[in-house]
Amino acid sequence: MHDAFLDALASVVRAHRVDLTALARREGLGAEDALDCVHDAFCTYLKLGLRGELPKAESEHPAWLAGAVANEARNRRRLHHLARPHDPLDDIELEESETPEALVARAEDCVKLRGCVNKLCKTQRTVVMMRLLEERPGEDVAAALGITRGHVDVLVHRAKASLRVCMIGEHERA
Repeated sequence: MHDAFLDALASVVRAHRVDLTALARREGLGAEDALDCVHDAFCTYLKLGLRGELPKAESEHPAWLAGAVANEARNRRRLHHLARPHDPLDDIELEESETPEALVARAEDCVKLRGCVNKLCKTQRTVVMMRLLEERPGEDVAAALGITRGHVDVLVHRAKASLRVCMIGEHERA
């Protein structure tokens, strides 16, 4: 049984290593960290497979591996305080199918969102900036502001609701 599983593992590694590494890179990891992340996912896959704890259907294994890589990549970013890289607006590649009107609408939405963020109270605005844009861990945000982690979560939840209402209101007025 172990030999059959190891053969299947070798096949899965060959078939999916490039896609899984690209997934880790899209999650904001550098090349070396992405490879480590994929390696860790394969090690977990091997351990679970040898114990018979993987999904029964082999067709589900690539999706399981993708989930494991994505989770590992996010955890590495959080543990190492790495923010997911955000592309500067000038560096965004435009799709050929996008019309000038769609580009203008997207730019207007960005401006509206910035305006809505500025309407938040100072604490909510700070939490949104630290937690959502800088992607800092909730514990760090709580420590920096001298509040509890639960309060940070509540502020983020309320800020998102306020931003949603603000953006919808802005669209209805337009």
